[in-house]
Amino acid sequence: MRDLAQLPKAHLHLHLEGAMRPATFRELLDEDGQQPDARGGFTSFEDFTSLYRAAARLVREGPRQNLLRLVREVVEDAAADGAVWVEPHLNPLTYVDDPKAALDLLDLVIDEGRGTAARLGIGFGVLMFARRNGDPAQAVETARLAALRADSGVVAFGLAGDEAHHPPGPFAEAFAIAREAGLISAPHAGELAGPASVRSALDVLGARRIAHGVRAIEDPALLARLAADGVVLDVCPTSNVALGVVGSLSVHPLPLLLRAGVRCTLNADDPLLFGAGLLDEYESARTTLGLSDAQLAGTARVSVEASGAPRAMVKNAVVRIDDWLGTSSEQQHAGGREDGTHTLYG
Repeated sequence: MRDLAQLPKAHLHLHLEGAMRPATFRELLDEDGQQPDARGGFTSFEDFTSLYRAAARLVREGPRQNLLRLVREVVEDAAADGAVWVEPHLNPLTYVDDPKAALDLLDLVIDEGRGTAARLGIGFGVLMFARRNGDPAQAVETARLAALRADSGVVAFGLAGDEAHHPPGPFAEAFAIAREAGLISAPHAGELAGPASVRSALDVLGARRIAHGVRAIEDPALLARLAADGVVLDVCPTSNVALGVVGSLSVHPLPLLLRAGVRCTLNADDPLLFGAGLLDEYESARTTLGLSDAQLAGTARVSVEASGAPRAMVKNAVVRIDDWLGTSSEQQHAGGREDGTHTLYG
């Protein structure tokens, strides 16, 4: 059986604060004088956000060394799971209100992330996101900050929060700024709300990647559109189970999405809260969802192709994925791929 830790992959749907190591969380809680909160067992999205805020507060209100430690450890954990590229989600304006100070903080994160990634032989980029429950004017400010670093560390722009109560319309201007700067549009959708949410992400925000998106399975016409347009879903199966989006891992729609021709990636979302890292998601996709090695390699290939990684890094990773699977690029171009996917880049 092929070792999934050796499969090159990108981690694209990962919230920075929610990716804190449990041991780090406990240590910072002890320093802060609090008792650790229990993980899991969420009965609502509000339960989840409450625990997320507890972790985020330790980083946002603590010394900057806590943030830099978090960035280092997130990159180290990605590399240990076989990632060649990691793209954590961050909004520096949740740390400081002043745009100049927020830009300085963003630069600290980019420098720390890139430095750690270079030491480990992988790549690092930031997905900056706006908050659905925030002021759309702040989303515009966030997009402008992201645009300032579009060629030097920031690679994508997202929208996070409760999509069921906060539609994307007010954030169209922010996403237009981000797209104009060349950033990948990658909002959350199709998790807490159904297919209409995914359509809005496509039509209003120009999404090329969608964080979650799994409820597109409820609409065959939408599935066909996603497949035809090559839109990528950054799927997080363990998160979907924990938050009640699906009843159990065994009935997760990922295999059906792939069968419909939708390009999907595997991700951990918030490992601190849900207990599964990137490699765990690949292992579960193999053992519980029954994905073949060809499908897993195809998923990994999509993850690097749809990432903000430099094209040379993407090309190298694709060759290594083919080597892991034991199929050459020449064979695939001549006769098609066993996983049925195609490359986004020639």
